[in-house]
Amino acid sequence: MSWLLLAMIMTEAGMVMNANTDALPRGCAAITRDYQFRIEGGREFASQPGMVYGWNRHELRVEPCSRVTVTFANRDEVRHQWMVHGLPRYLYAGGMFHIEVNGGESITGTFIVPPEHRTYLLHCDMAHHTEMGMKGQLVVGRGSGNLWSVAGVSDAFERDDYLPQSIWVWLSFAAALGLLLATWRRGARPLFRYLRERRARFLNRPPPSSPPMRFTEE
Repeated sequence: MSWLLLAMIMTEAGMVMNANTDALPRGCAAITRDYQFRIEGGREFASQPGMVYGWNRHELRVEPCSRVTVTFANRDEVRHQWMVHGLPRYLYAGGMFHIEVNGGESITGTFIVPPEHRTYLLHCDMAHHTEMGMKGQLVVGRGSGNLWSVAGVSDAFERDDYLPQSIWVWLSFAAALGLLLATWRRGARPLFRYLRERRARFLNRPPPSSPPMRFTEE
């Protein structure tokens, strides 16, 4: 039987969306292990140049089919979130698990990861907070590669695996086409110059002379 989690737990401290303590993802026969993490977020964890916000941990590693309990403590005065993206939509509405905490508060939520070896995006979805440093990754099993711009893990110039693969095919095609056109223009430039010179000579050429007209009397 498939269950779609739509639960939203709200308190004065904040809320938890899609909490899951017992519904197993497809392919999981049982819970393999229980994990408990305490994530703290705020300005004091901005550990690299360009960061405004951060977490005390930007990467979590767990086994497939494990149950993960996260206590998210907000050390700032503004709201922050801790979200997981890419979870199975047949079980988690919108494919996500979401904790949102008001300033100075903390909330605990639980979810169960699928059996696949994969790297999931973690971030704060408040406006610009991801770009300001609240981004991380949840590595299940062997994972599927690092995401870009995760503090202490990867640099800012690698692409995320969740971007559609077709984008990179079209970008490569466009780059190759641009290079081909540039090469063709350089090769065709002498021909264009020759044609322009021929046209100019033709336009500046004096009109051909005509023989004098003779009139005869009848």
